[in-house]
Amino acid sequence: MPRPVGINHVALEVRSIDEALAFFEQLFGRLELRGRSSSMAFVDLGDQFIALSAGRTQPPDGDRHIGLVVDGREETLERARSAGAEMLADNDFLDPWGNHWQIVDYRDVQFTKTPRILDGMGLAGLDKSERALDELRAKGLTD
Repeated sequence: MPRPVGINHVALEVRSIDEALAFFEQLFGRLELRGRSSSMAFVDLGDQFIALSAGRTQPPDGDRHIGLVVDGREETLERARSAGAEMLADNDFLDPWGNHWQIVDYRDVQFTKTPRILDGMGLAGLDKSERALDELRAKGLTD
């Protein structure tokens, strides 16, 4: 029987690709793109990506959200605030198009990238917290 392995990408609707890229560059600086057209942009996350699609049609998200793993939670949230995001809770905000983002720090979650992927992303040496390592050990997923 097949098993789910991970998520390759998430596709999000935005009003304008140019506006969305400008917003995310306020949060993260220059973005690496896997590709781009007038209606789509593919923001590289190393071995994953986020697809931005022009033409938001639904109302702002409520509980539905994207959990984005970052290497600096507090700075990301501050940059989102400064960029005009609607702050919702300790880790959460709405972008200008109503996509609900929940920001989590890589150090604190079970999600893991290989050392080679981290190095390729310029994140060599980014370690996990003891709590995250304990959770991984409990599942037999780390030494």
